[in-house]
Amino acid sequence: MTTFITRYDTSGDGVRLAVKDLIDMEGEITTAGCRAVAERAAPADRDAACLAGARAVGARIVGRTNLHELALGVTGVNPWYGTPVNPLGADLVPGGSSSGSAVAVANDDAEVALGSDTGGSVRIPAACCGVAGLKTTWGRISLQGVWPLSPSFDTVGPMARDVSGLLVGMQLLEPGFSVAPAGDVTVARLRVPADPLIDDAVDAALRRTGWSCADVTLADWDQATRDAGLLLVLEAWTSDRSLVEQHPEGIGDEVRERLRLGDAVDEAAVAAARDGQRTWIATLEDLFSRVDLLVTPTLTIFPPKIEDGGALLMARCTLPVNLAGVPALALPVPTSGPLPASIQLIGPPRSEERLLAAGRRLEETIAS
Repeated sequence: MTTFITRYDTSGDGVRLAVKDLIDMEGEITTAGCRAVAERAAPADRDAACLAGARAVGARIVGRTNLHELALGVTGVNPWYGTPVNPLGADLVPGGSSSGSAVAVANDDAEVALGSDTGGSVRIPAACCGVAGLKTTWGRISLQGVWPLSPSFDTVGPMARDVSGLLVGMQLLEPGFSVAPAGDVTVARLRVPADPLIDDAVDAALRRTGWSCADVTLADWDQATRDAGLLLVLEAWTSDRSLVEQHPEGIGDEVRERLRLGDAVDEAAVAAARDGQRTWIATLEDLFSRVDLLVTPTLTIFPPKIEDGGALLMARCTLPVNLAGVPALALPVPTSGPLPASIQLIGPPRSEERLLAAGRRLEETIAS
């Protein structure tokens, strides 16, 4: 049972909800997908704050989903709990870190799943498994009771098969949430080196919407990726240093070595990255004063085979979003090949209502 670390029997008519196993549930052990955590954790004495809405409406929690260990990785491969099976191909990575959450909704084991996104951990598995995922604005959803990775970037967001499911997920996370009215949308299309099938699929989807769309150049995009990567591993080291130092045998080799990268970052590099972050936020603020959405592929390649999973590290368009703290929506779009691509719609802070309205329009045009 690699999709779930813990599975529950449920009854009733509430929404079937899967919860990533780094979100506390009262009376349950939070493993963070890591043996070093699981062997020493006590059952949580209360739910994470983000579960309050789900509890209030009687959502049925069907299980706690597997993840890339400590949420630090993009493949979804886990040495302790196994690797969730990608429904698009058993030999393909499911994506991480919210791998089990993506697979749970793709297989209809749940209508909605909760994941976390620090550098793409909702959007990457959504793209790999052909489902939808919403990275929320940093700070919009409480992280109280959620295992930290990089607190400056960590977010919680919903995953589902489509935008309707994401709406339900947002209503669980934020009671009263609703999608904005449909309206005219202006789009800046950022072109990054990508598989031609993916690039064509993104362009075809945008053409069908009738939105006003123009290419844009963002000189800071690659630097934002580097700055985000540096700051993320720095904070991850702070979050999980005690595990590495006290229980190294309970952390997989890949994640343990990635965590140690954060210990090697010098102060000058950190200062430069923080300066870069401020510049990047200002760049996006200026862009969003002129357009509604920034659009890229979510991944520039199709999900690789498990043995080639490292290719995902350089094939994503997600880290700059986390550096700015803005929301982003990943949606599957059809290609002329056997696998779907994923389009990423990026908006200004707290624009989730408009992102889902745009995503709904996109889905409608694809289906027509």
